[in-house]
Amino acid sequence: MADDSRIEGRRRVLRAALATGALATIPGLIPRALAQSKLVIGVIYVGPKDDYGYNQAQAQAAAVIRKMPGVTVIEQEKVAETMDVQKVMASMIEQDGATLIFPTSFGYFDPHVLRVAEKYPKVRFAHCGGLWTKGKHPANTGSYFGYIDECQYLDGVVAGMTSKTKKLGFIAAKPIPQVLRNINAFTMGARSVDPSVTTRLIFTGDWSLPVKEAEAANTLIDQGVDVVTCHVDSPKVIVEAAERRGVYVCGYHASQATLAPKGYLTGAEWNWVTPYTEHVKAAQSGQPMNNFLRGGLKEGFVKTSPYGKSSSEAARKKADAVKGEMTKGGYAIFKGPLKDNTGKTVIATGSAHQQTDPVLEQMNYLVDGVIGKI
Repeated sequence: MADDSRIEGRRRVLRAALATGALATIPGLIPRALAQSKLVIGVIYVGPKDDYGYNQAQAQAAAVIRKMPGVTVIEQEKVAETMDVQKVMASMIEQDGATLIFPTSFGYFDPHVLRVAEKYPKVRFAHCGGLWTKGKHPANTGSYFGYIDECQYLDGVVAGMTSKTKKLGFIAAKPIPQVLRNINAFTMGARSVDPSVTTRLIFTGDWSLPVKEAEAANTLIDQGVDVVTCHVDSPKVIVEAAERRGVYVCGYHASQATLAPKGYLTGAEWNWVTPYTEHVKAAQSGQPMNNFLRGGLKEGFVKTSPYGKSSSEAARKKADAVKGEMTKGGYAIFKGPLKDNTGKTVIATGSAHQQTDPVLEQMNYLVDGVIGKI
């Protein structure tokens, strides 16, 4: 990431060039008039682009839109959820002419994206996962996300039909609504095929803590868990630990099948190409900013990993049947009667939340069958 001195140095060069009319002669810089003929897009990652996880899934989409006509993509990886991301966004706008930015990490949104968006009202900010609210947040900001809990539910179906110990393990970073939604969907999918299955949960405290992730995986396996999954930025360490210990694993974000050729069952993957493409086309055509963009299996925002060789034929057929219902649309994962793991009713009998219901993005409970606390 560029430090303050490099950024300020580049700005001095730009100011001098603008004053003398020599901008076009500076190597590596494009005059603003020429830059306007292309849509310049900035993509910012909190970790490395090859992390086998969250950042890699975003980078795969960036690689696709890079090939679109009239598009230039600039990327910056390993940018912390601090003032650093504000500096990077400002640099992309002022120095590179970016008018559409994808700040991909959850913690970028508030306050960082919101502050920069107010300063640059003509720039679009498409953030991953934030809950954009009309009348509260700037109109040039927006949120895109996918209903990946559909894939997590399907992972649970396969895990529930595979487990011999009836003990599943889930390693998660933070108890935010999107994470809780995944933990709950995974557990509900497993219990839909075997009500005796439970999910043991460990929170590590942050998105990327490899040592704690490895410790959590080994702790769960020592407790008798024989299928592990997760919601952390990079599942690599967890998947490798599961394979090394001889248990099954379901992947997340991108495919980790190559890391666990024996134990990989399936996985829940993002297909960020879909929302990226929509935002790019809207920017190119001058259409209004789509402030709240969501979709699931039916809309092509998420996908399941190909089944691994350890997935039984019965598990595949069961999961495929449920997947077929989901892709028709209208399938409600969260419906009553549903209790949390303290015995409290969270969804009454006869009630159901469709995937588009905003209440699901405010989830603050763990369902019955999850052994753990928020």
